[in-house]
Amino acid sequence: MDIQTYMHGVGRQARAASRVIAQADTGTKNRALEVMADTLVRNAQTLIAANARDVSAARERGLDAAAVDRLTLTLKTVQSMADGLRQIAKLPDPIGEITGLKYRPSGIQVGQMRVPLGVVGIIYESRPNVTADAAGLCLKSGNAAILRGGSEAIHSNQAIAACVHEGLRAVGLPEAVVQVVETTDRSAVGELITMQDYVDVIVPRGGKSLIERLMRESRIPMIKHLDGVCHVYIDDRADYDKAIRIADNAKTQRLGTCNTMETLLVARGIAERILPPLATIYRDKGIELRGDEVARAVVPDMKAATEEDWYTEYLAAILAVRVVEGLDEAIAHITTYGSQHTDAIVTEDYTRARRFLREVDSSSVMVNASTRFADGYEYGLGAEIGISTDKLHARGPVGLEGLTSLKYVVLGDGQVRE
Repeated sequence: MDIQTYMHGVGRQARAASRVIAQADTGTKNRALEVMADTLVRNAQTLIAANARDVSAARERGLDAAAVDRLTLTLKTVQSMADGLRQIAKLPDPIGEITGLKYRPSGIQVGQMRVPLGVVGIIYESRPNVTADAAGLCLKSGNAAILRGGSEAIHSNQAIAACVHEGLRAVGLPEAVVQVVETTDRSAVGELITMQDYVDVIVPRGGKSLIERLMRESRIPMIKHLDGVCHVYIDDRADYDKAIRIADNAKTQRLGTCNTMETLLVARGIAERILPPLATIYRDKGIELRGDEVARAVVPDMKAATEEDWYTEYLAAILAVRVVEGLDEAIAHITTYGSQHTDAIVTEDYTRARRFLREVDSSSVMVNASTRFADGYEYGLGAEIGISTDKLHARGPVGLEGLTSLKYVVLGDGQVRE
C-alpha cells in the first residue's frame, strides 16, 4: 500500500463528507446515533470476539496490565458505548445556534453562530471505545472524522466502525463521515498530521511519547493534554469519612486513566489520623506508596519518594504521598508539579474550597469529589473526544461544543455604511 496515496484518498473523502454532514438536520443525526447504539448492543458478542483477538495479541507482545485493561471490551463497556451514543442523541444540537444577537447603532444585528470545525483527525491508542465516542461526537457536531487507532486494537476498531457505518447508511449519510484508517503502518500518522488541505484539527489520545511526537511534527492545530498528574489534597478541616472514600476511589477505582490520582497531599494536622488507614487500604489493593520524610514517619513501610515522583503519571499501582503544612503549600505543590489536568480538595471549610477553585489552574478543579469524575460522560457531555489542558478553544473534557467554532452573523435590512 502506498501510504501517502491512501491517506490523501481518505482525506479527500472526509472533506467531501464534511460538507454533507454539516448540512444534516438534527433528526437525521439523532436517528443515526440511535441505530449505531442499537447495532453495538446487538453485535456485542461479535465485538467482544474481535476484541479478544487484539487482547491475546497484546499479551503476547508483552503490553503491560494497564494497557491491556484499556484495550479490553466487556458487555458492560459495549453497553456504555451505546449509552454514550444515546446520551449524545439527547443533547441539544449546537450547530446553527445563534447567540449574542444585538442591535448596533447602524440598525444591523450582530451575533455569533456555532458551526462545525470540518474534518477532525483522532489518533489514539488502546481504547477501542474511543471509536464509538469520537464517531458519535463528531457526527452530532456536524464534523467528519478520520480515526487512526493503535495497531493493538485494529480488529476491535474495525468491528465498532462497522456498527457506526450501519447507522450512517440507515439515514442516508455517506460512510466517509466516519473513516477508520485501515493500515497499521505508523507512517499513516505522519501523513494525517500534515494533511492541512483535508484535516482541520487533530485530537491525540494516547501515551506521552505519542503526544510529544505529534506536538513536534503536526502542522495542524491540536486539542490535547500531555500528562495527567492529578492530585487530591486532604485538608485538616476535611470530613474524615469523605476523605477516605475519595482518596481510595481516586487512585484505585481504575489505575490506567488520565484522571486517576497520582499524588496524595495531606495536611500535617490530619496526617497521623488519616494516613495509617489509607495506607492499609492501599496496601490491601496492591498500591505501592512513595512518601516524603514526614509521610514515612507516619507510615514507616512507605518507600522514599524522589523529586521525579512528584512529576510522574504512573498509570500503575504506585502513589506518591506528601505531607504539607496546609492549603498554601498544597497549591504551591500542584502549581509546581501538576499537569493542569484534574485536582481536588477535600475540606469542609467553604473559604478554603473557594480559594482552591480560584487558585488551582487546572482544566478540572473539584471540591469533595474523586478526580475520576473528570470525564465527558460524567459531566453530561454524552462522551468526550478527549481532555484538553490547553487554554485556547477548548479546556477540560471536550464534548460537542469543543468540536465547533463560532462565526459572526449579521442581519440587516438594507443598511449601508456611511
